[in-house]
Amino acid sequence: MDGMIRAICISEMRGTKKHEVDSAIFKEGYGIEGDAHAGNWHRQVSLLSAGAVDEFNAKGAGAMNGDFGENLVVEGIDCLSLPVGSILSIPGGEDGVKLRVTQKGKECHTHCMIYQRMGECIMPRQGIFAEVIKGGKISRNDKVTVEYPDKDRPFRAAVIVSSDRAADGEYEDESGPEAVRILKDNGYEVIECVVIPDDKERIRTELIRLSDGREADLILTSGGTGFSPRDNTPEATMEVAEKNAPGIAEYLRMRSSQLTERAMLSRGVSVIRGKTLIINLPGSPKAVAECMGFILNALEHGLRILRGETEK
Repeated sequence: MDGMIRAICISEMRGTKKHEVDSAIFKEGYGIEGDAHAGNWHRQVSLLSAGAVDEFNAKGAGAMNGDFGENLVVEGIDCLSLPVGSILSIPGGEDGVKLRVTQKGKECHTHCMIYQRMGECIMPRQGIFAEVIKGGKISRNDKVTVEYPDKDRPFRAAVIVSSDRAADGEYEDESGPEAVRILKDNGYEVIECVVIPDDKERIRTELIRLSDGREADLILTSGGTGFSPRDNTPEATMEVAEKNAPGIAEYLRMRSSQLTERAMLSRGVSVIRGKTLIINLPGSPKAVAECMGFILNALEHGLRILRGETEK
């Protein structure tokens, strides 16, 4: 799939409208030189398909390049169809800038002028984000080529720690780092580890973002699976589920009961959303390590089925 850069847009300060430039310097691991949204994070560059912009303007939006907060407007490529992990080469070849897609869509916290005028904005649902993995200069009308993710790439995993006290800074969570360590030791690419309160809506939002937006193969949650009134993780997980995968949670309770009879009190669930497997784990680092030891060897086959790499 080939395309072309229609527009390059930057803003020197956050909260200000992006303006169009003829060319820009892209810095590896950072983003666009001079753009306020660049930094050491996964959303260094934002992109929109020119077709999506044109279709929206056909409704009378009258949007100019940069009005949606996008850095790049790309012609000839349906950005939203690109799997996370796809590589965009501009202008291609060894000397070109390379961007790796890291996220699709985003939650809109403040409504832009386009939204206020039209009642909708395409960036939250049609925009994609990328990190710069090879720096260089990009100019308007440069060619764009797409390289799709390798089937043999590592599984991408995310960890969510659900704890009011850890989120408030009352103590430093150890279960999340333990899960990250074990995942990395087993060859996973850990894309995020977040600590959030025991709030059902917040847990639900993070699960949707990491599965739909970041396209994680595996999400492990830690905490919030007990009998406390604030233990909401299983309920939030079931709300985002498209398919149940109860065998994993049942197996965890069975194996854990061999270590402690209190394992029967765990309400953790395991489900599938899209191509993402979500598994609830207990909240202590010791229990996290034990549970991951029980299941990691067997998960690879299921994750490959979800990826479409095998049917049986």
